[in-house]
Amino acid sequence: MESPGQPLTLTVEEVQALQKRLADVRHNINNHLALIVAASELLARKPDAAIRVTAALKDPPDRIADELRQFQSDFEKALRLVAE
Repeated sequence: MESPGQPLTLTVEEVQALQKRLADVRHNINNHLALIVAASELLARKPDAAIRVTAALKDPPDRIADELRQFQSDFEKALRLVAE
């Protein structure tokens, strides 16, 4: 990630769009983490559900990583740190 080398001005709309995007990312990550917590609680109560629960736990980490990568990309573009 490179610095633009000079001051950067964002419009109110650009800042609001970044804030909205960040709120969406936080919301989505919280949903993924809630699934992980619920699955671990279910496993503690019903160990026989391990196969089904394990399958449900495979996606959230990848989805969290994808959310963060996409937000980083959007953020860098908004701050003109990378070419669009």
